[in-house]
Amino acid sequence: MSRLSGMVRDLAAGRGRVLAVEGGSGMGKSALLAAFVRQVEEDPDLDARCRIVSVRCDPEGGPDTSFLMALEALLALRPPAEVEGVWRRLGSAAFRSVPQLLGMVVPGLEPLMTVGREVTEAALRTGSLPGDSLQPQQEAIAAQVAGELLAQAGAGKPVVIVVDDVQFIDLTSLQVLDRLVAGMPDQPLSLVLGHRTRDGMVGGNAPAVAELLERWEFADRLEREPLAGLPADAVAELVRLRVPGAGSTTLSVRLSSATGGHPIFVEQCLRLVRATGLGQQDALPAELPIAISRRFYRLAEPVRELLLSGAAQGQSFLSRAVAEATGVPHDEAVELLRRTARDHGLVRERADRPEWLVWLGSDLYEFEHAALREGIYAELTAAQRMRRHADLARVLTELAPQAGADGPPWALRLDLAAQLRQGGPGCLADSADVHLGLAREAAVEGLSFSDAERYCTEAIEAARRLRPDGGARDRRLAEAAELLLSLTEVRWRGQGPHAGVPDIDALAAEAEAAARRLADPRLLARTALQRGKTLMATQGLEPSLAKLREAVELAERGGDQVTLFVTLVEYGRQLPKSDLHAGIEVLRRAEEMYAAEPSLGRRDDPVLQHARNLNQMQLGVNLFDAGRFGEAHARLTRCVERLRSEKLRAELPIALNYLAQLLIALGEDAAAEAALTEARSFEEDRGGESGWHAYNTALLATVLARRGAGREAARELAEAGWLETERTWLANLVPIVRNLYAQVVLETAAGPGDLDQAERLALATCAETEHSGMTRSTIAALVLRSRVLLRRGAVDEAAAVAWQALAILDREGDKPALRTEEVLWHAARAIRAAGGNAEAEALLRRAGAEVRRKADSIGDAERRRRFLTEVPLNRWILEGTAGD
Repeated sequence: MSRLSGMVRDLAAGRGRVLAVEGGSGMGKSALLAAFVRQVEEDPDLDARCRIVSVRCDPEGGPDTSFLMALEALLALRPPAEVEGVWRRLGSAAFRSVPQLLGMVVPGLEPLMTVGREVTEAALRTGSLPGDSLQPQQEAIAAQVAGELLAQAGAGKPVVIVVDDVQFIDLTSLQVLDRLVAGMPDQPLSLVLGHRTRDGMVGGNAPAVAELLERWEFADRLEREPLAGLPADAVAELVRLRVPGAGSTTLSVRLSSATGGHPIFVEQCLRLVRATGLGQQDALPAELPIAISRRFYRLAEPVRELLLSGAAQGQSFLSRAVAEATGVPHDEAVELLRRTARDHGLVRERADRPEWLVWLGSDLYEFEHAALREGIYAELTAAQRMRRHADLARVLTELAPQAGADGPPWALRLDLAAQLRQGGPGCLADSADVHLGLAREAAVEGLSFSDAERYCTEAIEAARRLRPDGGARDRRLAEAAELLLSLTEVRWRGQGPHAGVPDIDALAAEAEAAARRLADPRLLARTALQRGKTLMATQGLEPSLAKLREAVELAERGGDQVTLFVTLVEYGRQLPKSDLHAGIEVLRRAEEMYAAEPSLGRRDDPVLQHARNLNQMQLGVNLFDAGRFGEAHARLTRCVERLRSEKLRAELPIALNYLAQLLIALGEDAAAEAALTEARSFEEDRGGESGWHAYNTALLATVLARRGAGREAARELAEAGWLETERTWLANLVPIVRNLYAQVVLETAAGPGDLDQAERLALATCAETEHSGMTRSTIAALVLRSRVLLRRGAVDEAAAVAWQALAILDREGDKPALRTEEVLWHAARAIRAAGGNAEAEALLRRAGAEVRRKADSIGDAERRRRFLTEVPLNRWILEGTAGD
């Protein structure tokens, strides 16, 4: 307790802290935290130093309770009159989901929530989830909620938030906590977390919580306080109070020895002593489960049956559900449970019965402690557990339609899902259906993509255990796999444990096979599209392009215009990496289709708008790659201006990146720097890391590297961009950003160590692209290595590497994100240094022709003049000089 009080004093002195109070079930964490809250409220000195807010995480929460902890904390920090006003304004909205309520409470959040739901709903409808847009959306919501909490904390005395049972926290609130902790110790806020550990605690979010706590501890932002058993004098005091006159000294010594001071174990033994009159020589239970078992078997058999079904249902259970599952009339079951609670304990009726239970005519009971429920549940064999879960699933399925006019609530649906999951083979089909439905609603209603992933995984596992049938089973599997892959796409890192989900390509192939058995043309095209994406991440460009071509053909045969458009856009975005000009033609076809097909122009479909935006900007940047600067500049400028006016603006950082690439090539470094600064600021304000933020950071570093005053800042930016790329790992961007990092290291090199680093980075890209097929990055990496070798004076080796780059360029032609004239000029320098004057002159003539061709595409005379005379590389090429 003194350590907790010390946190309050530190916070008042301006140092926010995070303390995790940890221990197994029944060790007294909740009691300690409740006592701490009371102490702060009752101690004038502590109360004057801070405000304290206490919340408890619910293990039975669902997507409709996303951000619940954050909402409770926000409401607790507001004046009571203001909270009353909030509820008056909400009126009948009391039954809405927590995310909706939060949108009404946090200024400016509701539009973001609305857009997020619209995008996700449309994405599920079309089968193309723009994860690169939606994942940052959730981060943005978390950032805004965390910002509002800090604003409330800064509006008065600093705040201590006590979060009990943090292992049950919803993942959206966990994101909020992570943002709060990132600013410590310089925030007017401290956190105290009650964290259950050491007793096999598993559960939906427990591993994610444990991992985050470890990360905070590693960063010196978290302290831990493990709880040990009660000291001997505390056990003696409990014995004196609970069993007066029972030889308390001897009993307390025996009790301390038998239980190790474990509070709930001590409590169970004391209840046994009171109920059975254990003598001084009678043996105490050797472990907690035995103590629980002895109390349990003192109950009548009908009561034991009810409690066994109750333990199968969970920490809380419905009187009607356990009655029907055990075949006991409900009135009789209610009376048995009421008497048990009064005479024996173990369970108690909950007073906070939700409204939907009134519709069912059921009472709500809970076990006095999680350890009691677990001990009773352990009395069942594996087969008995399965039967109980199946019976409860049957009963809950029958009860669900009766649970309110608006359909079954999330709590009941999650309970049903849990019973189906453990109900054995007979429940598999229903389990797959229910979990897939939960996944969709978690994504749309709760904007909780992590929860949606978890439910998708359960749906897939259930469907896999059923026989392939070309029917309902295969449809469940294909749709769940499609959704899971879409949700995790932003985290794919190829094969292996970093892929985001185990073996993403195997899962995509499984979905594709299920779609073939169904012979559903639309689903065939959608699963082939998804397979094309996983092949890109796992096997590289050419296998991916073959599958994406197949997806386009399937969509054409299927006749669904939305599927065809989305598939064409994806194929058109990837094809330029292999064949730039063919890719441009596919993108033009998609653009023409969008203009001609009225169903594609709907403004209310965010996925179609997302695809249209990507197509427009991809066509613009690929026209730039092909040397058509004037048309590219007009297209990209229009695209950026339009995106700035949209609600979501998800693709704005990508469009600004493409425009900045063109501006750099035109020699308009100031405009490029402004565009990249805007893109980075947009994503930083939105919150969360992304591959495009990393790319924009590295590209900005190349601009600064050309300025003498910016060289030191350029190194820092380039390194930051690469580190963020390693964390986000968008496969298309990894080799590009690594090459940009190498370029900055080379151009700011101060000695041999820097040259070595630049070469290592270039070699890493060559090794990676040999597998991925991203030859544009191979060429760039070879040019970088040739430049390093030339700086070292290894002219023959530099020329040999330059010839390798030229061989790929000559074989495959112009490439995206690669300036042909730059490759030719650097190769000419290396080859001339090695004595190949004639070959170097020929390369310079080719480079000059490229520069003039691109200049001819620029309609603006002043811009064309600057391109020819103020871009150093172009001037050196046209003058035939070696440059700087």
